[in-house]
Amino acid sequence: MFGTSGIRGPVGEVVTADLALTVGRAVGVETDRVVVGRDPRASGRLLVDALTAGLRELGTDVVDLGEASTPTVARAVAWEDCDAGVSVTASHNPAEDNGIKLWQPSGQAYDEAGRERIEDRIRTREFDLEAWDGLGERTRSDADERHVAALVDSVSVEGIPEVVVDLGNGAGTVSVEALQRLGCHVETLNGQPDGRFPGRPSEPNAETLTSLCELVGAGDASLGIAHDGDADRMMAVDEHGEFVPKDALLAILAAESTEAGERVAVPVDTSLAVTDFLAERDVAVEHTPVGDVYVAEALGGDVTFGGEPSGAWIWPDQTLCPDGPLAACRLVELAADRPLSDRIAEVPDYPIRRANVEVADKEAVMAAVVEQATEQYDERDISTIDGVRVDRGDAWFLVRASGTQPLVRVTAEARDADRAETVLAEARSLL
Repeated sequence: MFGTSGIRGPVGEVVTADLALTVGRAVGVETDRVVVGRDPRASGRLLVDALTAGLRELGTDVVDLGEASTPTVARAVAWEDCDAGVSVTASHNPAEDNGIKLWQPSGQAYDEAGRERIEDRIRTREFDLEAWDGLGERTRSDADERHVAALVDSVSVEGIPEVVVDLGNGAGTVSVEALQRLGCHVETLNGQPDGRFPGRPSEPNAETLTSLCELVGAGDASLGIAHDGDADRMMAVDEHGEFVPKDALLAILAAESTEAGERVAVPVDTSLAVTDFLAERDVAVEHTPVGDVYVAEALGGDVTFGGEPSGAWIWPDQTLCPDGPLAACRLVELAADRPLSDRIAEVPDYPIRRANVEVADKEAVMAAVVEQATEQYDERDISTIDGVRVDRGDAWFLVRASGTQPLVRVTAEARDADRAETVLAEARSLL
């Protein structure tokens, strides 16, 4: 039920008021005080009402932030002295979806053990509801100002850069306020919160950010910033109006957020270009399963930054939640010092190949892939933390089951095109 990104699905089918009520009760079993927020989707109000009712029935007090970005909610768990946080959001999913994601006081999403506890209670529906005089209270609060202040304190922007911020009709207005306070001239695109996402699809990528690219390219802006519906993601456009490749953005942010001898946490499908770029700076990568919760779990000690090419960026000295507005401010700080296009040009660009194979039983297929790979390759070159990733020295491939479809996905990358094709064929042969 709870994937690494929480519960997500169509409203009225997967995500219902009854489900939100039950999740509230399940969380209420182990909490005294919970902070709740939502993105602009129209269904969010109904789901928050049901969720908070479930929490209060268990005697849990609720701090309701109303419409708020997901990183604001995650940060507010500690700010509001709460035991947990709940974001009602489907993040970058389309308007017909909604979802529920749970947060710990550290800002990290619920780990696997926490998700399993909640799922068990939802299945059994065994809750001890309070009597009329034991119900929790529901109060209102606004954490946006504290989030903006934290962003402003964390960066220093030189000059008065021009920035275009494409909010995607989502909940990321804290980025605009923070950048303005940092002295930037900010122009917004799709700035009116609207859960129907009329300006563009919620997910920010090269295909959906054409208007942002055109606007930045035609003007004098230093860069463009884009968020998804709940602003946990951040993608960018350089000063020429070119979409910044996802792996290049990861490499740039990681390099500027680490010192020599440190490590960064990245998912197993991250480009070899990131590894090579960071190695030149004596920074190593540590692979994790795909999902920001796993990246967050790997942070600590000499692992000082975590990121996913999908647009999730985590600075553990600030929060263990992907914070799109923080990433926006830090990227503007970098662009004000040196153009993004110059930084991008320094990151290698390697050919990557992908294929999808439809299967009847992906679990059984993947079990066989693991067994075969273990026999065929040196154990030092194999990782099975999420699918099967095989390091071939000058290349790598990943065989990984889709989390939502009856597919096994194959990814291969090398430093030249012919080698990439050869390794893809090798991976397909294994599959």
